[in-house]
Amino acid sequence: MIQNIRLLAGLICILVPTTVLAAESVYTDIDLDHCKTLSKPAEDEPGDFILLQCKGYKDYPLYYAEGDLRQTVHFGHLDQEIIEHAFETFGPFNYIGKKLEWRLDDSSVPYATILRHFIQNADPNTGMSDEKHAGQVLVISRVGQPDDKRGCVVGYVDALKNPEPNDMARKVADEMAVNFVCGKDRPAFHGDRTDPGNDPAYNFPGASDQ
Repeated sequence: MIQNIRLLAGLICILVPTTVLAAESVYTDIDLDHCKTLSKPAEDEPGDFILLQCKGYKDYPLYYAEGDLRQTVHFGHLDQEIIEHAFETFGPFNYIGKKLEWRLDDSSVPYATILRHFIQNADPNTGMSDEKHAGQVLVISRVGQPDDKRGCVVGYVDALKNPEPNDMARKVADEMAVNFVCGKDRPAFHGDRTDPGNDPAYNFPGASDQ
């Protein structure tokens, strides 16, 4: 009798496996027309810099900054120094896409984002940007958490040089974002990339090797 019970318990364990929730994605739109302005030049001051706080995912906001026709976005609960001074973008003029992918853990907490940047690369022969040399890069970022308020760019995937760039970007997000040390670890390209072009511009407060 006892042997039969043990056999039945073993069969139940085989037929009803433990459920493991994998990472999943949700998508939000970036609407810069409905953001809170945190900083911008006075009317009599030169420059075009602007800093906005926008709706993100649930209580995780996004912070958008633009200056000199270059754009950057950071995500989540962040130190004020990062909000005001981090500017991780690209050397060429660029602008962001409007659709944002959030990677969630099995508790529905966002730990990474993936956002497409459109890069106005220059023709090496003329020094002028044109459609032929335009680039697209998926930027993977770490999301700041309430107990660890550091968010930053983790890595890049060239969306025009790799056959499955979104899958590659998700892999980078899932494997690197949580343990990435903002200000110490430096973001890098993964997979093939355009050369020359799509050169990152790194500016992060407290980074020792800028």
